[in-house]
Amino acid sequence: MSPTRRVLLLAHTGREESRDVAREFVRSLSGQGLVVRLLPGEARDLQLSEADSDLRVEIATGESDADHGCEIAVVIGGDGTILRAAEITHDSGTPVLGVNLGHVGFLAEAEIDDVDTAIAAIVDRRYTTDDRLTLDVTVHRDGVQVARTFALNEASVEKAARERMIEVVLEIDDRPLSRWGCDGVVCATPTGSTAYSFSAGGPVVWPGVEAFCVVPLSAHALFARPLVVAPTSVVAIEVLTRSDGGGVLWCDGRRTVDLPPGARIEVRSGTRPVRLVRLHDAPFTDRLVAKFDLPVEGWRGAGARRRRAGGADA
Repeated sequence: MSPTRRVLLLAHTGREESRDVAREFVRSLSGQGLVVRLLPGEARDLQLSEADSDLRVEIATGESDADHGCEIAVVIGGDGTILRAAEITHDSGTPVLGVNLGHVGFLAEAEIDDVDTAIAAIVDRRYTTDDRLTLDVTVHRDGVQVARTFALNEASVEKAARERMIEVVLEIDDRPLSRWGCDGVVCATPTGSTAYSFSAGGPVVWPGVEAFCVVPLSAHALFARPLVVAPTSVVAIEVLTRSDGGGVLWCDGRRTVDLPPGARIEVRSGTRPVRLVRLHDAPFTDRLVAKFDLPVEGWRGAGARRRRAGGADA
């Protein structure tokens, strides 16, 4: 007898469209013999339960082990919901497939029109996975580690009070680089280079690049350019004692740690990647063009150049 196949389904159930798509996934995967696991709150929102005799539904006890025994996590929503899935699956490495119902949806692999294709790919296991670099983040106070977390997109140290700047010193590989009065500092992965870091003026980094970015936010300094550092580097941000009110650490816009004056935040490449599912072998350039609706009219490409060269020889 073949082992039971399980899929974790996470959805942004606050939207009717998302609820409809989630129910379609449950019905289709159940019909193919797969068990669909749901979080308790989302099961209630979808009006689904283990008592539904025509469906193969399983209710998780909570988020901490929701993906245990699941071969894939399907996410119905935008990048925020996918980041939530990355948080749930980070320790286990369960691959995450995002179906975009948000606005840009850079982390998603499928759009709402691709639902049937996505379901078929799950059933037939016709997909690949892409390991994305993460950041391990630690917070220290008086030489003692007081917090530890991770980030898929970015870790940002920001001012706690809107009316004041935060004073920080940036250190890279145990050497001080610069002191800034600023709104904050963003450390972003290649995956997160199109998110907060991009809005702050940071570079777009292709996902295959092993590096991460350091981007100051509204820094009052002559040297305040975005930096790209090696994956082996350790970036440290020290909140100076003159920073009234201290600051706050945000990771992926989901997890926060208060930073009193004197706090030290260390950021390094993560020991565990997040695995994103890929259904298509499309270049990252095409994804950028599609997501940002970039103008490419007039492009003729290498093929056109070769045709022109061939015509000249003729």
